[in-house]
Amino acid sequence: MADPRQVIEQTLASLSEEDEKVRWESPGEGRYVVELPGTRKLSTTCSLVVGEHALAVSAFVVRCPDENHAAVHRWLLERNIRLYGVAYAIDGHGDVYLAGRLPLAAVTPETLDRILGTVLEQADGAFNTLLEMGFATAIRKEYAWRTERGESTRNLDAFSHLTRPGGAVKE
Repeated sequence: MADPRQVIEQTLASLSEEDEKVRWESPGEGRYVVELPGTRKLSTTCSLVVGEHALAVSAFVVRCPDENHAAVHRWLLERNIRLYGVAYAIDGHGDVYLAGRLPLAAVTPETLDRILGTVLEQADGAFNTLLEMGFATAIRKEYAWRTERGESTRNLDAFSHLTRPGGAVKE
């Protein structure tokens, strides 16, 4: 079996060569922090920790929803069945993460690339939907605050259906 640390470091180096926006560091032996660039969410930070028997993967997705908890949690759980290597999880504060464990023997460049791709797609790809479902009231308030002051609302464009009169949350 190849040393999982070497596999991880070589794979991360290769990924960062392919895309300069992919950044990584190793703050300690067998610990890696990978910054994955996004399109909806600016970036997703993923932690990789090599343990005695498994590689732990963890990435923050979004803080605890302000509202609509049951619908948000159901949405997350319905997606878990289709994910590879990670699943949505909630911490003690209600914040949403992606988390998983992979046997060290399964750590290959292809598997690591696939897991990081899953993390990115599920954190970045789901970001606007999660914000819409769990923070619609806050988005509306932010939009109103900015328009009252003549501030830019450009980064709220994805939520224009919420900020129009009668705008509703998709469920």
